[in-house]
Amino acid sequence: MREGWEMKKLGEVCDFKSGKTIPKSLEKNSGEILYAKVGDMNLPGNEIAIKSSNRFVNSDDIKDNQLIPIGSVIFPKRGGAISTNKKRKIVKTTIVDLNTMAVYSNGEITSDYLFHWFQSIDLAELSNGTSIPQINNYSFDNTYISFPKSLVEQKQIVTLLDQAFAAIDQAKANVEKNLQNAKELFQSKLNEVFSRKGEGWEERKLGELGKVSMCKRILKKQTTTEGEIPFYKIGTFGKKANAYISKEIYDEFRSKYSFPKKGDILISASGTIGRRVIYDGKPAYFQDSNIVWIDNDEKLVLNEFLYQFYSICDWNPSRGATISRLYNDDLRKIKITFPNIDEQKILLPQIEKLKNETKEVETHYYQKVEILEELKKSILQKAFLGEFTSASSATTSTGSVTTSASSVTTSTGSVTTATEKVL
Repeated sequence: MREGWEMKKLGEVCDFKSGKTIPKSLEKNSGEILYAKVGDMNLPGNEIAIKSSNRFVNSDDIKDNQLIPIGSVIFPKRGGAISTNKKRKIVKTTIVDLNTMAVYSNGEITSDYLFHWFQSIDLAELSNGTSIPQINNYSFDNTYISFPKSLVEQKQIVTLLDQAFAAIDQAKANVEKNLQNAKELFQSKLNEVFSRKGEGWEERKLGELGKVSMCKRILKKQTTTEGEIPFYKIGTFGKKANAYISKEIYDEFRSKYSFPKKGDILISASGTIGRRVIYDGKPAYFQDSNIVWIDNDEKLVLNEFLYQFYSICDWNPSRGATISRLYNDDLRKIKITFPNIDEQKILLPQIEKLKNETKEVETHYYQKVEILEELKKSILQKAFLGEFTSASSATTSTGSVTTSASSVTTSTGSVTTATEKVL
């Protein structure tokens, strides 16, 4: 421990306060006091501090002891939200609900120092580990905080941390922008491919390629939570099935009614419209009307080409509004342009190559974000061990940030060049 520093239990330098649920009748759409719940931490602008809320209360409707002190750090104290590890500062007159807890300084440490230090705490490690995780005051009994006794030095550390984190956040914004540019470029090139006309390209409606098909309806009583044949409903489409049907029903329905061929492109027709799954031919069954496919014979358009088209398809060209269901007639009317089969076979590997390169950029991006997050943790650790107290140490600690961001920029550039050459 450096000279002039102390280490104490968190409860010796801070106090804790849990929120209280307010009757629904007292909630307002606007008012004098913010009423913040865990979900409000996700509102735009609330990434660091609670500046807005979906609910308000008036001062006459609450007791003064329900107010959370300005400068407090709030966090989820109950349920799965604990694992999100979110912490937010209180900067306005605010109360919180029963699922939220606040910690605030009793004067030995500044509120900003506490906020930064609290970022190094993993809330999940503090929860009681029961079926419904919970954090209480005693959860912090063995939690220690180190700090300089000088409030001036605490403020200096906060300033250096703010500078370091601003650099890291800017680096993250840069790599995210480069990733977005790569995705948009790939998407725009796909759009160009499927909007070509002339030059031997043909335009047809999807209904001309084949019949819109769906599986026979399965009743709830015909399903089980365990079984032989997975039954995919719209909620589990493209994921892991949580319902099953018997092999007898599967064999009967598959032989009597519409059923996809291996390679057919299944489409979600409700919820999130246009999610795609290539049917792999393995035993499975799909929810009628919510999951459909074009029974394409591949004489004009290869299923792989159709799959790529679906990724840029306008599922609602006539209405211009968000739709909750894709009707068969609307699907039949959607137009696709395509070249002959031989040219499709040439284009598909090129599209796949570019898609893979874009995925590589995305993977690289997440790796760099992880590195930047680890850098944040390292800086926090050094700061609260008294090793991060000068401008030069801040510069050294964040010097790798620009390098991390630039490597993603380079990867994105290679995708840009490849895309221009191929498509």
